[in-house]
Amino acid sequence: MLSENIKAIRKSKGLSQEELAIKLNVVRQTVSKWEHGLSVPDSDMLLSLSEALETPVSVLLGETLAQSKPDDLKVISEKLEVINQQLAQRKNAKQKTIRWLLIALCAGVGILSAVLTALGSPYLDWDFRDPETAVVGAAFHVLEWLFFRLAPIVLFGAGVGIFLTCRKR
Repeated sequence: MLSENIKAIRKSKGLSQEELAIKLNVVRQTVSKWEHGLSVPDSDMLLSLSEALETPVSVLLGETLAQSKPDDLKVISEKLEVINQQLAQRKNAKQKTIRWLLIALCAGVGILSAVLTALGSPYLDWDFRDPETAVVGAAFHVLEWLFFRLAPIVLFGAGVGIFLTCRKR
């Protein structure tokens, strides 16, 4: 039984006796003796043989692998279907969250633009002879300038993101 199993599994893996012997650090004749039932591998070699053939020792010794029954396959396919549905739901929830975050970003940019426009750069009327006031006024001016340069890019990117998360796939 062991000899037939070694030979059948070796051939199913597409290995020659020589290739298997090299993996096990034995000579080809040793593998041949095992396959012809003239000798048997010791327990350590049986473990190495199992690893080399990527097969459990119990299968080498003659235990047959349980064949999947059609009912088992049906149960497995149903479980996979449930997992796929859960993954699709998570993906949709993630897209919805991203869409709402992008909408909130657009609203925030719009509100901030309206506030900055309504205020009309009040720091321009400050007395810039005081160094601290000059630094704070310059910082406000830089932030305002950067905001109005980057806001259109942010709005465009958010709009594209909203469009892409709304598309049906």
